[in-house]
Amino acid sequence: MSDGRGAADPLADATGLAGFAVVAAIVAGFVLGDRVTLAPDYPAARREAVVDDYHGQAVADPYRWMESPDDPALADWIDAQNRLTARTIATLPGREAFAARLRALLDVPRIGVPVHVPGLYAYRFNPGLAETDALWLTADPAEPGRVVVDPLALRADGTISLGDVALSPDGAVLAYSLSDGGSDWRTWHLQRTADGRELPDTLAGTRFTGVSFSADGTVLFYSRYPRRADGSHDDTQPVAVYRHRLGGAQDEDEPVYRLPDEPTRNPYATATEDGRLLMIAVQDGYETNALHYARVGPDGSVQDDVVRLLDAWDARYEFIGNRGDELFVLTTKDAPRGRIIAIDLARPAPDQWREVVPQWDGTIEAAALVGGRLVVASVLAARSVLRVHAPDGGPGEDVALPGEGTVAGLAGRSDEGAAWFSYTDFVTPRTLYRLDVATGGLMAVRAPPQSVDASGFVVERVEYPSRDGTDIPMTIVRRADLPAGQPRPTVLYGYGGFNVSLLPAWSAARMAWIEAGGTYAQANLRGGGEFGEAWHQAGTRLNKQNVFDDFIAAAEWLMGNGHSTPRQLAIWGGSNGGLLVGAVLNQRPDLFAAAVPAVGVMDMLRYQTASLNARQWSSDYGLSEHPDEFTALRAYSPYHNLKSGFCYPPVLVQADANDDRVVPWHSYKYAAALQAAVAASPGCGNPALIRIETRSGHGAGASVSKTVAEYADQWTFVAAATGLRR
Repeated sequence: MSDGRGAADPLADATGLAGFAVVAAIVAGFVLGDRVTLAPDYPAARREAVVDDYHGQAVADPYRWMESPDDPALADWIDAQNRLTARTIATLPGREAFAARLRALLDVPRIGVPVHVPGLYAYRFNPGLAETDALWLTADPAEPGRVVVDPLALRADGTISLGDVALSPDGAVLAYSLSDGGSDWRTWHLQRTADGRELPDTLAGTRFTGVSFSADGTVLFYSRYPRRADGSHDDTQPVAVYRHRLGGAQDEDEPVYRLPDEPTRNPYATATEDGRLLMIAVQDGYETNALHYARVGPDGSVQDDVVRLLDAWDARYEFIGNRGDELFVLTTKDAPRGRIIAIDLARPAPDQWREVVPQWDGTIEAAALVGGRLVVASVLAARSVLRVHAPDGGPGEDVALPGEGTVAGLAGRSDEGAAWFSYTDFVTPRTLYRLDVATGGLMAVRAPPQSVDASGFVVERVEYPSRDGTDIPMTIVRRADLPAGQPRPTVLYGYGGFNVSLLPAWSAARMAWIEAGGTYAQANLRGGGEFGEAWHQAGTRLNKQNVFDDFIAAAEWLMGNGHSTPRQLAIWGGSNGGLLVGAVLNQRPDLFAAAVPAVGVMDMLRYQTASLNARQWSSDYGLSEHPDEFTALRAYSPYHNLKSGFCYPPVLVQADANDDRVVPWHSYKYAAALQAAVAASPGCGNPALIRIETRSGHGAGASVSKTVAEYADQWTFVAAATGLRR
């Protein structure tokens, strides 16, 4: 375990870009004159004559067969690709040093924000290097309590992981979900908290849903997908809300709410803290939603028909809490940066709404009704601000946070005076805090030891102009002992989508790169949520190119201001960020020494075919079914814009075979097309590799050992490509 005083760069003998090509070629390439090429050793991927017609334009899709997970040729291709990637990275120096530092940085206790009812707290905990988190119960968060669910007892390799958790109102029953192999599919289980006895109930067929107990704890509300004849669940159809009575079989569960005439809309239910209302959030994309409700009895019986309270689909509405029939709702209606309103169910018309927390310069991201007050977390200048407001209006009182970082997991109860959240920043591990809402006093709960000395790092915030003149914030983190103004191997990270804000956060993976002497830059691109809905919309659908322009401008700024050069700059992003990396690499390959697109959306013309969940991304991306959106998608789709015969910079594609959110065929098809492109470039020595995890999903279910292996490989690859050395 590190003492945090700063370690010497473990990559003293790391090669530069030219060295990368030579070393890799020893394993998999051959010499053509005085040039080195890796391409002839790429595993073969058959090409098929598949051509689609989009609005009169023919578009080839030669690797469509990779969308079939049961094709035997695909399994062979995955195995061959993983062997090639492992052989290549094994020739590069520094991997063991990276792996050792990653293990040391991860070897600190990690505690999650508790789910609780009066007198009982359920929380996730990892002592450090346990392969996956366990679930603990305690009557006092300052004390550990006892383990109640340990996924490692079910599978020692850590490929079963803990999902969401809920407690019955009296604390007698614990509900928890498990994921197998990183899948988004969850199976819920129930346990008596008094003696730890598992109940026979199991709830399968769920994704992206919590569960909610009735007031008497005898009924669970949850959302699940329809069951097929073979017993599997169909995620190409919408979910329905079901009621499960404890002790019964799932097949006996009754549907409470479904929307058969609205086949793209998914309802998810939450019982209010007082158990009197069932709030139903209806989701269809990421711009707007609806909020419906029904009155329920203590036994979970639905007493009234469901009321479509907010059904105009004109903004986002998030239920926060209630005082009887007065609901507190966070909304973007007439407030792109968010405001909080109170709605009296007896007078629900918009002209009767009461504004409790008005829109302000910050963007409201989360709120909780705690101890008779509203605790509100906002984003201002790419960092969190926390305020406590009276529910009857008036200015809020600022909470003095430990630094300029990020508040996450804000939670609490209206009948208790404490709010709970985690705090982190670039140099501070995630720490659990208890906030006394009456006094504003903060207390760290079982704070982990510092993994690094924060004074050993510089965190610099800058702004730079994008192509159209829009100012884009960016944060740069580096070791303090490295000379300023000297170009360094640098990793530029971005996301730019789905209203997601990139804020300061501790990451063992990121810190391993920074400690080794690399610079890390994080750009707050349009499409994110840092400046509200207008900022988000500026990076969606026909405006998506703004996101790529913002990222390209970040790279140009880093070079123009002495931070890096084209031979030292790598780009990295995951999911929507993987799309970002793939698109930008195609548009400006001259700017980069390496690229790591992870679990990305790479085929923008067919992403919506994977599931109903994927189709809901159309609020950000648009659909190839519409001519104008097809034109925009075709122009940047990473899979469709690779140029045959072009020598792209070194690329390491990261994929997860069990990923059922961004299905892995995106990465497979892109990697096959990329390898074909560089193979057609005579003498191109830049590797185009894909690394495929076979027992994890879309960032979920990755055990500690898998995490260490993945990032050790990634940083070894990037260090070699960018010339990272002392």
